[in-house]
Amino acid sequence: MLGLLLLGAVAGLGLVLKASIRAVWTMLALVWLGLVIAHLPVAGFAPLGRLLGGSLAAWIGLGVIAVLVRAYSALLRAIRTRAVTPEPAAGAKPGGGFSEAELDRYARHIMLREIGGPGQKKLKQAKVLVIGAGGLGAPVLLYLAAAGVGRIGVIDDDVVSNSNLQRQVIHRDADIGMPKVFSAQKAMLALNPHIEVRPYHRRLGPEEARALIADYDLVIDGSDNFDTRYMVNAACVATERPLISGAITQWEGQLSLYDPARDAPCYACVFPKAPAPGLAPSCAEAGVVGALPGVVGAMMAAETIKEITGAGASARGRLMIYDALWGESRQITVKRRAECAVCGGAH
Repeated sequence: MLGLLLLGAVAGLGLVLKASIRAVWTMLALVWLGLVIAHLPVAGFAPLGRLLGGSLAAWIGLGVIAVLVRAYSALLRAIRTRAVTPEPAAGAKPGGGFSEAELDRYARHIMLREIGGPGQKKLKQAKVLVIGAGGLGAPVLLYLAAAGVGRIGVIDDDVVSNSNLQRQVIHRDADIGMPKVFSAQKAMLALNPHIEVRPYHRRLGPEEARALIADYDLVIDGSDNFDTRYMVNAACVATERPLISGAITQWEGQLSLYDPARDAPCYACVFPKAPAPGLAPSCAEAGVVGALPGVVGAMMAAETIKEITGAGASARGRLMIYDALWGESRQITVKRRAECAVCGGAH
């Protein structure tokens, strides 16, 4: 009928002119109003109504359907907006919403019931410090960057060498000789430009460990020596920051979340003393299969995402061990020690 053709012509004109959705709907509403008036039982309008076709009841029904469609679309937009921009928590700063590019990038996270929009917002607001940009740090940094952790700090005093590239997948052959923190920063921002990366090209010392760690919400230790692990653990205990620490050698890796402020053991509770020389050789001394840090590092990144978003079961009180040679995984329950020299007084 002529009336429907008129409505179709108006909609097509709006598309050609690239008018906004609101403008197109407004034009359609005006045409619909004219069609309804043309069908009113008023002297002089009957011939026009017959020419346009339809009936008064039919045009009014079409208008009601259109209003319901618009209302449903508005409701869906409101639900989607609420899902991805939740109300800020008490004391939280306003802002920090997601761009369309970020919503598309993190869509698979937002679809997860355990993360959703609120969880992704927590990731964006999180500040995570990673100790070491080597074997474990490489996958951790890449996956945290991909996950949208808002601020990621990375501290390491080493430079990229040829022997690193067998397992430290964040670096490239062209990066040989470059400080690892800058090579990592380059790769992370190339992967996700929506995050902030803070590189610290220096060795972490006791005098600055506590102050630096206090600037972050959570610490991930991927260092390769016990002195650094004990120092980082002590600083995390003092600042009440949760610590995810991992270690690898040859075919085996392990990790746990240490957090005595929330009744989990600290690293020194589980490993009160460093092993004697030769009992726990480094990767440089004993070797390591290249994919192992990828597996353990990805597990550390997953535990970090869970800790930030509150998803699933925490790794607190569980030492997780993975044996790549035999394809086995096992867990050991670990508890705080009242006599621990680092956190014992915090009971």
